[in-house]
Amino acid sequence: MSCSSNRQRLTAAVVAILASSVAFAQGSVPDPELAARYFQEASAVSTRDGGSLWGVPLYGAMLFVDPATRSVVANQADTGGQLSKKGEVFVGTLPKDIGIANTDIEWSGVHWTMVMWPLPENAHARSVLMMHECFHRVQKRLGLRASDLPNNHLDTLEGRVWLQLEWRALAAALVSENKARTQAVRDALVFRAHRRSLFPGAAAAENALEIQEGLAQYTGIEVSARYRAEAVVDAVIGLAVAPHKPSYVRSFAYGSGPAYGLLLDASPMSWRDALTPQSDLGSMLQQALSITMPAHLRQQAEQRAAAYGAADLRSDEVARDKARQTGSSAYRARLVTGPVLILPVRKISYSFDPNGLVPLEGVGTVYSWLNANDSWGTLVAKNGALITLNGSSITGIRIPAPTDPSARPLKGDGWTLELKPGWTVAPGKRQGDYELTAAPEKKP
Repeated sequence: MSCSSNRQRLTAAVVAILASSVAFAQGSVPDPELAARYFQEASAVSTRDGGSLWGVPLYGAMLFVDPATRSVVANQADTGGQLSKKGEVFVGTLPKDIGIANTDIEWSGVHWTMVMWPLPENAHARSVLMMHECFHRVQKRLGLRASDLPNNHLDTLEGRVWLQLEWRALAAALVSENKARTQAVRDALVFRAHRRSLFPGAAAAENALEIQEGLAQYTGIEVSARYRAEAVVDAVIGLAVAPHKPSYVRSFAYGSGPAYGLLLDASPMSWRDALTPQSDLGSMLQQALSITMPAHLRQQAEQRAAAYGAADLRSDEVARDKARQTGSSAYRARLVTGPVLILPVRKISYSFDPNGLVPLEGVGTVYSWLNANDSWGTLVAKNGALITLNGSSITGIRIPAPTDPSARPLKGDGWTLELKPGWTVAPGKRQGDYELTAAPEKKP
C-alpha cells in the first residue's frame, strides 16, 4: 500500500474526528441526570469488556468535577462524609487543595477516577476518555504505574522529525497487512531507534510515558471499540492528530501507545502479561514479529525516511524550530533571568495542559497552564510556570515575581497563589527575586 494512500486515509480520519468528537456538552456545573447517564455508559462498556483486557473490571468509583466551580457529581458515596445523595448520584464540592485533572485521585477515603466536566458530546469519544481514566485507577494495582515526566528532547528539531516519521510508519502498518505491515513496522522501529540514539536516556523516558499514558489511551480505544476496525480507525486518528499538537514532550504517547498496543494484539505474542513499568513496546513488537534491525541504523533510517515525506517534513520543522527558539527565549527572560518567585516542592500535586509544555534546556520545563498544590497552598498559573528539574527530580516552581509581596492572595503576571498559614514571602538570593519560606514553629 502506498504512502500516498495512507496519507489520504489519515486525512479522512482527521476530518471524522474533528466533525464528531471535538464538541463538548454545554454547561459548566455537572448535571446530575446527565452525569448518571454517563456513569451508566461507562459501566456498560466495562461490563462488556468483563475484565478480559487486564484481568480486572475497569469501572469503579468515578466522579465528574467542574474546574471552575469545583462542583462534584460521583457515582457512589465517599467514606469521609463530603458527598450527599441526590437522586441516583452523589454531589459535593472538591476542596481547593486537590488538583483537578483527568486522572485518578485519593479523596475522602475513596480511590476515584476523576474526569473534568463537561465531557465530549460524542458518545464514542466520551467512552474512550472515561475508559482511559478508569485504567489509571487500576494501573497501580496492575503494577504498571510509571513515570510521567516530560520528554524534553521531543521538542528539538531532530526529536520531532524522527518521532513524526515513526508515527507515519505506525499508521501505515495499522492499515496494511502481511509483508507491507511488517515493512512499515520495521520502518517505525528504525526511526524510533535512530531517534533514541541521538538522545542519551531517551529510551527509558519515552518507554515510561508510553506505559503510563500510552497504555491508558490504548485501553480507552480497545474497550470502547465494538470491533477491531473501529479501534484501528481511532488509533490512526490519534496518529494523524498528534503532529498538530503544539508540544510532544508529554503528549506523544497518546499516539504511539495505542498503535503499538493494537499491532501487538494482532501479533502472535501474549504481550500484556509480560508488561512492566520499564517495558519497551517497540522492542516487544520487534520480538513478536521477528524483525531484525539493520547494522547501519542511521543510513537505513535516512534511506527509508524518503518514503514517508521526510524532506517536506524537515522543511516544516526547521521553520517551526526557529519560532520555538524565539518563544523559549521569551520564557527564559520571564522565568529564569528576570525577577521570579521561587516555590519549594515538598508533596506536590498538579494538573496541567499536556499539549502546552516548553522545555528550557538546562533548567526545566515551562507549563503553559498549571494548577499546583503543595504544603504552601494553591497556585493557578495561566501564562506559564517553570518546573525546575534536577535529573528526574522536581526541585521547585518559578513564576514571575509578585506585584505586591504583602498582598493576600499573592498575585503576579498571569498567576494567583493562595498561601496557607505559616508561609511567608522572603527576598531571594538574587536582587528582585522572592521565595516562599515556612515560618519557624513557635516554641511552647
